[in-house]
Amino acid sequence: MLMRPDGRLTRQGRLARTFMFFALVVTGVIVGSQAFAEGLTAPKPIDTYTAQSGETLWGIASTLAGPGQSTRDVVDEIIVLNDLDGASIRAGEQILIPVAP
Repeated sequence: MLMRPDGRLTRQGRLARTFMFFALVVTGVIVGSQAFAEGLTAPKPIDTYTAQSGETLWGIASTLAGPGQSTRDVVDEIIVLNDLDGASIRAGEQILIPVAP
């Protein structure tokens, strides 16, 4: 029995309440620290590149893609880095590109 007839907690009830409080605090610390640690990843190095006549974003990305890395992923990364609406670029345009590690 965790409560007395008059509504007060018994010793067992107080222990259960204390245990639940500490369990919630520990859970919050664990979840919070994992979320915080994920936000501390080092930023990827980037460089600038000037597009030449006839070059495409896909062609540039294919030269940057590392072994086992999808060219599509590199194209998407360049689009995000430069806040582009699509995959088209113009000759002479300077874009940010990810630097291979």
